[in-house]
Amino acid sequence: MRVVLQRVREASVTVAGNRIAEIGNGLLILLGIEAEDTQEDIDWLTSKIAKMRIFSDADGAMNLSVLDTKGDAIVVSQFTLHAFTKKGNRPSFIKAARPEIAIPLYEQFIAALELQMEKKVQTGEFGAMMDVALINDGPVTILMDSKNKC
Repeated sequence: MRVVLQRVREASVTVAGNRIAEIGNGLLILLGIEAEDTQEDIDWLTSKIAKMRIFSDADGAMNLSVLDTKGDAIVVSQFTLHAFTKKGNRPSFIKAARPEIAIPLYEQFIAALELQMEKKVQTGEFGAMMDVALINDGPVTILMDSKNKC
């Protein structure tokens, strides 16, 4: 399971002209799911995300988590995070989970993150063409892969 974690001042998701998610300060989380991913991957990532100290304290140092700042989150499914680009110029997405595997894991990830954050997490729409808008704060962008925990 891979995520791109972005600290944002604001973010939104629009599908077919309808804004379906919108937050102020918080996290925009792009989530890529592999067929081999399990609840262990979900638990590790959601715990790390909720506790990741990437928000500035009063002195401007990154010492606060999204929990500390009471920030919000949007989770957007993005299978392209598993693009294989080593060969040729057309990416392969063979490692990305098929919808029948990915959708339940996506839903479990959202539920686990809501437990960690103790609040509702907004989402994109799985499988839809989405317009994702954000103002990246910093910019702060963190890449995480549950297969590389070390």
